[in-house]
Amino acid sequence: MTTLYRFLQSRWYWLALALFGIALLGVALYYQYVLGDEPCQVCIHARLWVVALTLIALIMLVTPQISLLRVAGNMGVFIAGAGLFERARYLYRLENGIGDGSCQFQLGMPDWFAVDRWMPWLFEVRNLCSFTPEMLFGLSMAETLMGLGAGVCLLAMWTVATDIRN
Repeated sequence: MTTLYRFLQSRWYWLALALFGIALLGVALYYQYVLGDEPCQVCIHARLWVVALTLIALIMLVTPQISLLRVAGNMGVFIAGAGLFERARYLYRLENGIGDGSCQFQLGMPDWFAVDRWMPWLFEVRNLCSFTPEMLFGLSMAETLMGLGAGVCLLAMWTVATDIRN
């Protein structure tokens, strides 16, 4: 347990989170550009949460490893994970006809945050919400992202609890 605790307090933890975020973005771009599954508005919102998680991890990778900063960084990771979970759940509900919801053919961000114009290769909405492709174990992309978002939240909260306890 002490090895795990030391890992969670080290820069390796933040590097692992950053690489996890980069891998998620890589998978999204693979599905978009290689397999031809164009992203919808909600998919791009999920990408924004993954980018937030990755940026937080990269910032924490270069900051001093002070307990208070680690707690703040992990709270940011928790928020990004919760945002990812919420967007994936919304998409899951849309694709399964559960509840109310809609999807637009535009990102819906304010002009001062026009990431879809700054980096259209990553953030441009190119499809309406309908279904997400199948991933591993027969799960849809929405189901997979819900699980990953929940997992990130649990990891961040456990890490915060360990930091506060010690």
